[in-house]
Amino acid sequence: MRIRNKPWADDFFEENNDIVIDEPFSYKGKWQQAFDTEQPLHLEIGSGKGQFIAGMAGKFNDINFIGIERVKSVMVGALKKVKEADVSNARLVNEDAKDLRDMFAESEIDHLYLNFSDPWPKTKHAKRRLTYRAFLEQYESILKPGGKLTLKTDNRGLFEYSLSSFSKYGMIIEDVTLDLHELEDENNVMTEYEQKFSEKGQPIYRCTVSVSR
Repeated sequence: MRIRNKPWADDFFEENNDIVIDEPFSYKGKWQQAFDTEQPLHLEIGSGKGQFIAGMAGKFNDINFIGIERVKSVMVGALKKVKEADVSNARLVNEDAKDLRDMFAESEIDHLYLNFSDPWPKTKHAKRRLTYRAFLEQYESILKPGGKLTLKTDNRGLFEYSLSSFSKYGMIIEDVTLDLHELEDENNVMTEYEQKFSEKGQPIYRCTVSVSR
């Protein structure tokens, strides 16, 4: 689906620069300064329209959340949701973070979320999957020792690939769920995609791993 350009997005972001971080690379090693209170840092890669990060920030006010979304016209929706949630512990970044180590210092993040990432199903595109080894190296660097990564997807192929990739890399697999909504996990906050797929009866796969260093 073609995403419409929103020429007013820049002004909207500027008006809300308490939420949208204008120069995120300058915060490397000092992300706590972007928040009112110093508390654990959780990072979502690909925040989409923001239902997850806004919901998580509202549910867990003792955690600081950072959401990265590279598509400006999509992040407009995330900003609206964060504002509507009226939370002070969520920040948004409009960047294509090719290497997270440019934006975050070693061991700066407590928990990282990958929600419904592009599965890149063709074998020749495996290196683009966000659970490919090169990305895991980045996650391991910015996560604290014992820090966690949670993956949610509706794509069985990506889920199986990711479990194998985590294991080969040496990450510790702590939890695997083949039908998340059967669990009725009260702490689960759904993304837009998750809600859409679950309403159609599509099982949602989730796993949580931790770095071993």
